[in-house]
Amino acid sequence: MVTSGTRLRSQVCDTEVIVVRPSASLDDLRVGGVPMVPLGAPAVAGVTLDADFAEGTILGKRYVDGSGAEVLVTKPGIGTLSIGRVPMSLKGAEPLPASD
Repeated sequence: MVTSGTRLRSQVCDTEVIVVRPSASLDDLRVGGVPMVPLGAPAVAGVTLDADFAEGTILGKRYVDGSGAEVLVTKPGIGTLSIGRVPMSLKGAEPLPASD
């Protein structure tokens, strides 16, 4: 299982992430339809970006899935973050408390 603080990179674009909140679902974390690998690990030869998963990632934004997994994009790229074939959602901003 992927742990909090793990840094991963895409094999098909420039995307890099750090795991903020781990979950078993992150064992199938992908970018551009291809599994992510640990930062510094070599890419598998012959993998290419899946056109259905090419919406891109945004620097500094957090992405979540239904299980509570959360990753932070540290380097953006053209691939879409997904758990298997299910795209992750961009985490919305949390409202600040009202001040009187």
